[in-house]
Amino acid sequence: MELIVEGVSHRYGDVTALDGIDIAARAGEILALIGPSGCGKSTLLGIMGGILAPSAGRVMLAGEARAGTLNPLTYVFQDFALLPWRTVEGNVALALEHHRLDPGERAARIDDVLARTGLGDFRAAFPKQLSGGMRQRVGIARALAVKPSILLMDEPLSALDAQTRELLMEDFLALWLRERITAVWVTHNLAEALRVADRVAVLSRRPGRLRDVVAIGVPQSERGHDAAQRDLAALHDRLWALIKAEAQVAEREVADHGAAG
Repeated sequence: MELIVEGVSHRYGDVTALDGIDIAARAGEILALIGPSGCGKSTLLGIMGGILAPSAGRVMLAGEARAGTLNPLTYVFQDFALLPWRTVEGNVALALEHHRLDPGERAARIDDVLARTGLGDFRAAFPKQLSGGMRQRVGIARALAVKPSILLMDEPLSALDAQTRELLMEDFLALWLRERITAVWVTHNLAEALRVADRVAVLSRRPGRLRDVVAIGVPQSERGHDAAQRDLAALHDRLWALIKAEAQVAEREVADHGAAG
């Protein structure tokens, strides 16, 4: 399934957050969104997912949903968004409770996603008993339980330490390479975008406008190889050149606002 954004703009009162965004997440690809702080990445993701109504423009879905899809779009958040009084299994089951499934199908879906995310041995654990990486796995498992056609990832690894982030990124990519779910991945981390994405959309500082869409020509399965490092380094330099000056201005704006407050 494809997610298409046409002419999307958004205002918060007198502030224009997004201005005339045209972009599409193609079927079976990971599209990364990057840009300076405050450029509207999360706002755009919220509009894509239907949480926010745009001030102008529209969002459309095209193509067939995956077999067994309960929600065409679903989120994975940076703060895990787990219920602390529920076990791993209970948190995953939450995504299925408002759907008409017989107990056997519900149990089968939960067993399947726990196995695919490496959580089978932790189903009875509570979030406080898990590491940050394991808690994020629960968030991913919960999203996958509804068999989404499109995953919306809002900085899913930003709350994790570097080693955990790398491990979870590798596991997510292995899962994605098997299933090829369309995904939109918001991140501020250029290396992360270059590791996971098929294409990287670069937004300007506020008001967020689409500056460029950069294709990553190296398959995800080959990006850890030495032969790919020169190409990836050149792409990193290209992306940084697109956002460096605006990131510096955005940082000064945040600092000035804080000093004024």
